[in-house]
Amino acid sequence: MSLNRIARLEVSSIHKKFIIVPHVSRKTLLTIVVAVVATITGSSIVSVILSTITGLQIPSFGTIKAVGVEAYWDKNIENRTMRIDWGTIGLGSQQDVTIYIRSISNVDTTLHLNTTDWIPAEISQYLTLLWNYDDETIHPRDIIQITLTLSASSSYSFFEYLITNAVKSFSFDIQINAD
Repeated sequence: MSLNRIARLEVSSIHKKFIIVPHVSRKTLLTIVVAVVATITGSSIVSVILSTITGLQIPSFGTIKAVGVEAYWDKNIENRTMRIDWGTIGLGSQQDVTIYIRSISNVDTTLHLNTTDWIPAEISQYLTLLWNYDDETIHPRDIIQITLTLSASSSYSFFEYLITNAVKSFSFDIQINAD
């Protein structure tokens, strides 16, 4: 048997294995593809529309717990703050808040940020708190400006979590520690 004949037999065998599938017209296949794309796109659009229609904006605040530093609203350190009102947070939104941190330590320090005591606890999976502090050394009585950024997930699972659990507001503690 020649090599060409063997190759044709193998190709022919391969084709026979895949020809078992029933014949589907191009129109039917195109309809299935369009339906799948429409379902995926529709689900994303519905979550955005529902969050807009239902006014899915939730009020929130954070309590500042500072160790070795104090937090203020102004650079003249006249208006001390222990609470941040983030306003209303919606799916995929972000809120920035600028505060001023004054070192009350007697030695040079650096700062560390942590969040705790989320209410409800599971909401922390969908929210992120970041800051623009770059680990610079802070000397005693120094005042530095810090921007805290709270970001909310735009995921469908966050939307579903908020609806399923009837979340009307949330809160958490912001720990700023000087080491």
